[in-house]
Amino acid sequence: MTARIIDGAAVAQQIRSQLTPRVAALKAKGVTPGLAVVMVGEHPASTAYVGNKTRACAESGLHSEVHALDGGSAESLVLATIDKLNRDPRIHGIIVQLPLPRGLNAERITQSVAVEKDVDGFNWRNLGALVSGHPTFVPCTPLGVMELLDHAGVAMEGSHAVIVGRSNVVGKPLALMLIARGATVTVCNSKTPDLGEVTRRADILVAAAGKPGLIDAAMVKPGAVVIDVGINRLPEGGIVGDVEFASVKEVASMITPVPGGVGPMTVAMLIANTVTAAERLERLT
Repeated sequence: MTARIIDGAAVAQQIRSQLTPRVAALKAKGVTPGLAVVMVGEHPASTAYVGNKTRACAESGLHSEVHALDGGSAESLVLATIDKLNRDPRIHGIIVQLPLPRGLNAERITQSVAVEKDVDGFNWRNLGALVSGHPTFVPCTPLGVMELLDHAGVAMEGSHAVIVGRSNVVGKPLALMLIARGATVTVCNSKTPDLGEVTRRADILVAAAGKPGLIDAAMVKPGAVVIDVGINRLPEGGIVGDVEFASVKEVASMITPVPGGVGPMTVAMLIANTVTAAERLERLT
């Protein structure tokens, strides 16, 4: 068996093309969806990610701004920048690029983003809405994973999904979304004993631990759907996921590659959330 490759880049392009009439409808009313990125300090990976987001905005007809602050900026300056963007009617979505330099309280800074502009879905009110089953803005990466599963025709109801990684950005919100779709969900972490014994029971296996090659073929149930969220930069260059792609693709029924899998979907869902935010704010004015 050789797994079917789930092409995230192609699905992301399809989603972004579906946003075109919504963006056009907003522009007809004099509204251009606007996304602002707040980046503090220089971080090669963050710079690359921000560049991808900026290009995606331009291609989708959105207005975008990057507010690049010096790495030594006081927290008060970062908060003041976000406050100004919260009050800017041209801006409908705000993201704080992580990681932040040491000395800055990432929790306090991310929570300062207005809930109606929290297109990353990190605000506690948005996370609470997801827990209650009434989601508004959902974190972009797990939302992208769900879109990939739907596009691939993966049946979630009645399946056993195992997520390796318990972060607030991916693992926890994705677990809630899968539960809402009728899956039985197990969330693993670094303390999980005999990780392979758990992952081998998964019909849907999501690797989101940030550890290169953590999941090998012996840890995968034959015929499982494997989603690799990991994006790990190697010292010698190049990017790999959390899954040993070459061996696992001979066991799984479907698999996402790295790069070209979940990564493009994260950007596409950020654009989608920004368009949704603009539509909601437009209706309130």
